[in-house]
Amino acid sequence: MKRKGFSAGLLLVFSLLLLSACQQAAKDTNVSAPAPNTNSGRETVDTAAIETALVRIENDWPRVIKEKDAAAVRRVEADDVVVVYPDGSLGDKAQDVKDIESGALSADSIEVADLKVNVVSNDAAFVSGRNILKNGRYKTPDGKSIDISGQYRFVDSFAKRSGEWQLVAGASVPIRQPVAAASPSPKVSPAAKASPAMNASPATKASPAMNASPAAKASPTKKPSPVGTP
Repeated sequence: MKRKGFSAGLLLVFSLLLLSACQQAAKDTNVSAPAPNTNSGRETVDTAAIETALVRIENDWPRVIKEKDAAAVRRVEADDVVVVYPDGSLGDKAQDVKDIESGALSADSIEVADLKVNVVSNDAAFVSGRNILKNGRYKTPDGKSIDISGQYRFVDSFAKRSGEWQLVAGASVPIRQPVAAASPSPKVSPAAKASPAMNASPATKASPAMNASPAAKASPTKKPSPVGTP
């Protein structure tokens, strides 16, 4: 009897140990494995969409200048935009709006070429390109007309604010040796700055790139003596 009782006790202990082991194994199986870390720390940038949006803005400048669409300038240019005109003078949004609205900048044709968009992030990018103005004129406040025909290289910086891309800085310089295929013997008056349509800003580049953005045009007060006919 004692032997049977001892054997039964061992069997019971063994069964309890086995049950405990099975329960622990089931518990371990039910513990979900840690989710893989999918956060690489890099933001997803839709480069194609950003390029499309900025190219559209740049290519709209010629129309903005031709139609004197000051509302477009107010919308695209940031209130704190900084513009550097071809003669080295500084411009701002107020000057660009005034030049577009008054029709101070004009040309038989404004062409935007060589556009290249460099995307920095979802909220920052810059565009480089070339503006070609044929029979371009800029009328100064005193009524004189300056010849701004020629080719200009520009760089525009954009920032996305409140969901909209805005021009925050723009600069343009005259090309001394015009690129082949451009208008024959374009006249580039180093002193005369490209009107906004010429620069990335509304006035200098045709479309945002084409219209002489304010940066392209010499601010009326800073423009050197007229190169064209008064």
